[in-house]
Amino acid sequence: MNYLDHLLFGVFPYVALVVFFVGSLLRFDRDQYTWKSDSSQMLRAGQLRWGSNLFHIGVLFLFFGHLIGMLTPHFLYEHVISAGNKQLMAMISGGFAGLLGFVGVSMLLHRRLFDPRIRINSKTSDIVLLLLLWVQLALGLATVPLSGQHLDGSMMMMLAGWAQAIVTLQPGAAEMLVGVNHIFKAHMLLGMSIFFIFPFTRLVHVWSGFGAVAYLMRPYQVVRARRLNVPVGRNQARQPGAGV
Repeated sequence: MNYLDHLLFGVFPYVALVVFFVGSLLRFDRDQYTWKSDSSQMLRAGQLRWGSNLFHIGVLFLFFGHLIGMLTPHFLYEHVISAGNKQLMAMISGGFAGLLGFVGVSMLLHRRLFDPRIRINSKTSDIVLLLLLWVQLALGLATVPLSGQHLDGSMMMMLAGWAQAIVTLQPGAAEMLVGVNHIFKAHMLLGMSIFFIFPFTRLVHVWSGFGAVAYLMRPYQVVRARRLNVPVGRNQARQPGAGV
């Protein structure tokens, strides 16, 4: 392992996570009017419904799949499923979800680049973000056949060991990636870079999505009627129910 590996996979993950959380908090506190998805649906809805739905379904599945799959310690599931079978399941389900997300983001990127009305109203960050997501999903799909060369689950265990060492602040996390294929490393590095730029793009609306789920699970608001004291004139008879 060289110095660059240590910098990219031992130091940069923490930099990306700090910027991700602190930057999101500062943007919400200081620039709430920019906290939105900047939807272009009003300009033209063509390709948006299919592209957006396919992209979000695929990416949400991949996000939670990576989160649970990589951060769950091996001893919690080794009596239920072997590392090799878990990797095979991840290859099949993740490959299908990745394909859905890739098709979706390709439609969104084509729409953003080749529709004149949308292109002229697009920010540079919008196009760059879609390009990064396109490359990231393409790299993720490229890792599927590479994982097929290690059906014993060894590659998955190495990557999961690195992720768990990062979140538990263990030293020497980057050393676990010695010998890992460069496509895996590029996929991981670009993923961390997306977390790094997250607070500066429209991706911040993802937090609002999670907030909406929490809103649906809120307790009911109890509203009670209150009786109001309404003055009655000298020659005005009080009607039944008046003042309620």
